[in-house]
Amino acid sequence: MLPDIQLNDRVRLRKPHPCGSYEWIVVRLGADIGLECLGCHHRVLLSRRELSHRMKSRQPAGESPENDK
Repeated sequence: MLPDIQLNDRVRLRKPHPCGSYEWIVVRLGADIGLECLGCHHRVLLSRRELSHRMKSRQPAGESPENDK
């Protein structure tokens, strides 16, 4: 099943970006999902299917990260 993604959601991918960050923010929705790395601000486009395979977890926009308690 394809994930229900909204703008400004934070997603954690299974493998790190070359900058070392696992965290991304959703900046574009459509047939492809636009993601921006929270480490180096690099932007990529992934298909919804590709994102569902690479995604480890999703944190909806507006929720605080669990590590920041």
